[in-house]
Amino acid sequence: MSFYRHLLDATAAERADFLAIPVIAQACDRGVSRAAYVDYLSQAYHHVRHTCPLLALAASRCDDGQAGYREALFDYIAEERGHEAWILQDIADLGGDAAAVRDGQARLPCRLMVAYAYYAIEHVDPHAMLGMVHVLEGMSVALAGQAARAIAARVGTGEGGGGFRYLASHGGLDVEHVAFFETLVDGIDDAAARRAIVDTAGVVYRLYGDLFREVAARHRDEPDAA
Repeated sequence: MSFYRHLLDATAAERADFLAIPVIAQACDRGVSRAAYVDYLSQAYHHVRHTCPLLALAASRCDDGQAGYREALFDYIAEERGHEAWILQDIADLGGDAAAVRDGQARLPCRLMVAYAYYAIEHVDPHAMLGMVHVLEGMSVALAGQAARAIAARVGTGEGGGGFRYLASHGGLDVEHVAFFETLVDGIDDAAARRAIVDTAGVVYRLYGDLFREVAARHRDEPDAA
């Protein structure tokens, strides 16, 4: 069995728990309110802005025997640079306060997810970053495009219009990323690195899910509830 297939099997329960979060199914089926979507974007900004710093940290922790992994991380940085600016523009296009989001602080679920990623890269193994990549990119491929269409229809703007650049384009971009990811992880044969990837993926599924649960809870009592 390839390591990528093992990773999928080893985190199947965590993935199922994530996909069972009611607001995620709703977002893909009939969309969510504009307020809930902008709130989600505000939290997405605060983890996406850490993507390149996390990748750079992982690269800095690679030894000479991990040059191939280091180069892959540099490729990821080139692909991910500037995506947080897309989110701020989407927030502004939907009438949200992008400056307040930019200058503010993430709420606890997002902060815990980002903090765990820094911890795992720094104190466990630099390959732990791939566990986070697996969850965030894999879920983008599975959900982002569908959610963008459903939410756009609900809030009255076209999928290609303002407010959906990050969500809609990420679903498309990450299809290629997942193929690259599969090749990358299948080339990793170090047992400790593999354990770090699987463990981090399981943790991030839970913490990323908490981000969605918290957004849903904040908008549960709205007339146009999430």
